[in-house]
Amino acid sequence: MPTTATRTRPDAVGVAAVDLAREAAVEVAPPGSVGEHLSATALAERLVAHTFACTAKGYRGWHWTVTVARAPRARVATVCEVDLVAGDGALLAPEWLPWSERLRPGDVGPGDVLPRVEDDERLEPGFEATGEEDVDQVAIWELGLGRHRVLSRIGREDAATRWDDGEFGPTSPAAVAAEDHCRSCGFLLPMPGVMRQVFGVCTNEWSPADGRVVSLGFGCGAHSETDVDTTPEPLPSPVLDEQVLDTVLLAEVPAGNATDDVAGAPESTEDVTAAPEATEDATDEPPEATPADAPAGPAEGADLAGGGPGAAVSGQTSDVSEANESRKEDTATSAGPEHSQ
Repeated sequence: MPTTATRTRPDAVGVAAVDLAREAAVEVAPPGSVGEHLSATALAERLVAHTFACTAKGYRGWHWTVTVARAPRARVATVCEVDLVAGDGALLAPEWLPWSERLRPGDVGPGDVLPRVEDDERLEPGFEATGEEDVDQVAIWELGLGRHRVLSRIGREDAATRWDDGEFGPTSPAAVAAEDHCRSCGFLLPMPGVMRQVFGVCTNEWSPADGRVVSLGFGCGAHSETDVDTTPEPLPSPVLDEQVLDTVLLAEVPAGNATDDVAGAPESTEDVTAAPEATEDATDEPPEATPADAPAGPAEGADLAGGGPGAAVSGQTSDVSEANESRKEDTATSAGPEHSQ
């Protein structure tokens, strides 16, 4: 027959025993850790649980629970038990695990020793044939030489998955950004056995994976066959500061005229400057005539050997004297015999 659930009616005496429950909680709890009364819950007939807040540090969300009961036909309640119970949102310790299960890769340090695992699925007896040639050869070679167990298929698959998903796998940021991969790099040292198809060891000291197991799909900027463009950048045109330097444009001289000018040019700029001055002096104020038979002496300070300014002035004076003599002869001839007598 189906049973009908009956609701427990709270016991009035048990519900009213708040002070009794508080005294029991204060007696058990550390000083000052029992807070306000939170609730009274009927657990069974004449059995009530009183709840008090826990104010102890580090026990947020916890509360004190005091259970009181009343005997049949009794007029007072008595204390059954006092408990510290975690409520909703209470700060709890993590689930307990044996120390062998709490260890993680990297926790073993110098001097630490792990216990032997007899049924480790990653290992198998070294003398057991597996059907794979490389593995069987290793087992035969190791038989009687100290390795009683070798890596099993599960162990190899676990290692391959861990390496492939790790920092030096084909999906790492360095591999994605690389132009080429380890399978074509000269610094890759392939692993022996079946692992050589997927993994190797990097031997390039400039690579971030030096001395590490790398996937053949990994890559970095230290690949042996990659290169970068080392062409220097073009330099800009030089800047000419015209505030300091004056730009002078030189006229082009035809090739023929340039040769003639060079051949007929005076020996020195000084001669070119002194010659016109001597000609003007001879025209405006002719010097006094000297006897024709008197030799013309060199001007004072003239450099005869070098053909300097003194030689140029002396030559001009001699020319003027010869012109005056010719002028006198022409005058005498035009005057006739009378003038000559």
